[in-house]
Amino acid sequence: MTETATSMRVEAVAVDGHLPGAALRSLIIGLTAFLTVVDLFATQAILPSLTRHYNVTPAAMGFAVNASTMGMAVAGLVIGVLSPHIQRQRGILVSLVLLAVPTALLAVAPDLTIFTLLRVAQGLCMASAFALTLAYLGEQCSVADAGGAFAAYITGNVASNLIGRLVSAAVADWFGLASTFYFFALLNLAGAVLVYATIKRVQPMHAMPVAQSPLQVMITQWRDPALRAAFAVGFCILFAFIGTFTFVNFVLVRPPLSLGRMDLGFVYFVFLPSVVTTLLAGNIAARFGTRRALWGALAVTGVGLPLLLTPQLAAVLAGMVLVGVGTFFAQAVATGFVGQAARENRGVASGTYLACYFLGGLVGSAALGQLFDRFGWTACVAGVATALAGAAWLTARLVVTPSAVSPASPAR
Repeated sequence: MTETATSMRVEAVAVDGHLPGAALRSLIIGLTAFLTVVDLFATQAILPSLTRHYNVTPAAMGFAVNASTMGMAVAGLVIGVLSPHIQRQRGILVSLVLLAVPTALLAVAPDLTIFTLLRVAQGLCMASAFALTLAYLGEQCSVADAGGAFAAYITGNVASNLIGRLVSAAVADWFGLASTFYFFALLNLAGAVLVYATIKRVQPMHAMPVAQSPLQVMITQWRDPALRAAFAVGFCILFAFIGTFTFVNFVLVRPPLSLGRMDLGFVYFVFLPSVVTTLLAGNIAARFGTRRALWGALAVTGVGLPLLLTPQLAAVLAGMVLVGVGTFFAQAVATGFVGQAARENRGVASGTYLACYFLGGLVGSAALGQLFDRFGWTACVAGVATALAGAAWLTARLVVTPSAVSPASPAR
């Protein structure tokens, strides 16, 4: 994000010239996030049906569905570099309108190659809106309020995982696979309408002159040990999340669990606790510090992994709850940390973080998909555990130097 005074009060989403209350502001931020990334993981609830439709292996279909993370990684870098020159409100609006196009075309994708390319295009649009919104929030929030704003945004992401998967399963069950993608295209357009009706009324933020080019800034940020570790933590978080919630779908529909398509949609109520816990991430990180908050979240995730290997549905669901709570909480904390640790040009830092985060999802889908196809679910879970261990080791390096934040900052 372009460098702004960290003492600015939250001005995000002013309505009729007045600042909304914290609850209304959080609701709008969360709803914007929901409508931005609702396409990202909604297709995982219909992954077994798509696998049968295209007559491919779970690994191939899992990679195609998660190919959106490839587009998101590329867009994260590009938007990070161009961030100082993009008007936030207009960029978010255009990204969401364009997102509806590949989403609708997925309904008529003739083969897996076209399906994969359309998912990449979705990722490009989603990440553009996602990165610009994070940049916008960082510019409009004081350090004290940033944690809550980012937590609200990540909470909307959590809700999209829950509601998106449930809705996709229901629409596919009642109206067929094609109708699912048309429905989500309408949701993308609804997100554009929300942005047009709210964010556009805020005083525009103009790019401030910088001494370095965005590429030079990016190189400088990569030399910062704390930021470099945060980027790697983001990679590990989505690596673990994708590995769990992509391939557990195949476990759930196979014996002994043998769930139907609609039952599989209802399974994703496991994300409901994450909606609550993620909202607490900003306050908890401020009180106990980034590292302790992240270690706690990773520990919760790790506790859930053995439960995923049991043959009892209740235990598997409990494991999914813990993995969801831990990974989403960790993502909210890590995102807030990047905003604090970047001394200037936070848009570049956020874009780089998102690129690493979504690259982790793509690598996780490919690598863990091969483990799942060749060696089974236990090997896949072991790969997830390895990623979590790497994230825990990297967390020790997440230390913000005093010059990186204001004296009033809650970062530790």
